[in-house]
Amino acid sequence: MRRLPTRVALAALTAAVLLAAGAPASAETVTYKAALDGASEVPPNDSKGTGMIEAKYDTSSKKLSWTVTYSGLSGAPTAAHLHGPAKPGVNAGPVITLSNLASPMTGEATLTAPQAADLEAGLWYLNIHTAMHQPGEIRGQLMRAR
Repeated sequence: MRRLPTRVALAALTAAVLLAAGAPASAETVTYKAALDGASEVPPNDSKGTGMIEAKYDTSSKKLSWTVTYSGLSGAPTAAHLHGPAKPGVNAGPVITLSNLASPMTGEATLTAPQAADLEAGLWYLNIHTAMHQPGEIRGQLMRAR
């Protein structure tokens, strides 16, 4: 009679192992950061403006959310974009246009798989444009926070 409880326990253990092995990987939230300045623009400029972006990417929902702060710009921002794919020192087209230009800028967007891969590879940057610096006054390359 002792064999039946042992068999039940073994069957339950086997089922638990099989369920765990087939379970999807858990979601992760990845943080990206960048310091923004005129020296990082392409071409560089002498802006006294500075800023910071902190972005969080949820691998399950595919949502990227961000907070951008800045100060010392030559004037009010006229636009702000996340650009890519591009390495530091290289320009690329906008991927996401930020709609709230007052500091702190906040927002979110759902990324495609290729966009998420470019972000993870360090190929996205943020820049803020002003009337005096129409191509961009301050810029920073988003890198995964360690």
